[in-house]
Amino acid sequence: MNDKFTTQSFAAAKQKGEKITVLTAYDYSMAQILDGCGIDAILVGDSLGMVVQGKESTMEVTMDEMIYHCKCVARGTKHAMLVGDLPFLTYQINREEAVRNAGRFIQEGKMNSVKLEGGKIIADTVRTIVRAQIPVMGHIGLTPQSVNVFGGFKVQGKEEGAAQALIEDALALEEAGAFAMVLEAVPEDLARIITEKVTIPTIGIGSGRYCDGQVLVVNDILGMYSDLTPKFVKKYANLKNSIVDAVGGYISDVKTEQFPEKQHTFSISDDVLEKLY
Repeated sequence: MNDKFTTQSFAAAKQKGEKITVLTAYDYSMAQILDGCGIDAILVGDSLGMVVQGKESTMEVTMDEMIYHCKCVARGTKHAMLVGDLPFLTYQINREEAVRNAGRFIQEGKMNSVKLEGGKIIADTVRTIVRAQIPVMGHIGLTPQSVNVFGGFKVQGKEEGAAQALIEDALALEEAGAFAMVLEAVPEDLARIITEKVTIPTIGIGSGRYCDGQVLVVNDILGMYSDLTPKFVKKYANLKNSIVDAVGGYISDVKTEQFPEKQHTFSISDDVLEKLY
């Protein structure tokens, strides 16, 4: 676990048939925990807009906010590969601005790579960023920054034309030089076809069992975020209830003067104390 997970590690995992594990993190403490567990990659997702900031969508997250959280996560990570989400309108306007913003994630945010949403329509942008020696992870299917176009958070690629378009998007991202791609909310059998057609790893979220890896929001799997629980989320803990119990106990102890106790205090010598009266 001492070896750093890299783009080459992604490629090797696909070749060997080894599943890749990815989780989100937004702060130092959580990143340190995930890294210590041996997670392969950590995504500093623009999902922080909803999970951390309480906003209605990812589209409200700014570049500076993303860089701040990237820095926090990077300080707590040694093993995992770091992927930073380029936020809305930081790569769609023109390729020069996209490269500049991607570079900020590497220089300032200390990320190892960046993630962009979209397929054929952003392939040239991906190609330009890769030429600048910045690794790119793609993201197709349900792309949250395009939720207004989709009319909500809906499964993508269920019809023949839409399914074929997603296959073409995946091939375009591979050709443009992406080292991996996220498949979000794609029917399982379509995700399987895409995974078999591309030579780069697919990382699924709500896209079934046949992707080369999986990614989830860490707050979801820990049972900390209850505003929205997608069908594809598996909760491995219910920390919200644990936190509620702990905070309730703290409040009760303070109100009833059971905390702090003698063991939680610091002392001063009697000689010094006498001189203060």
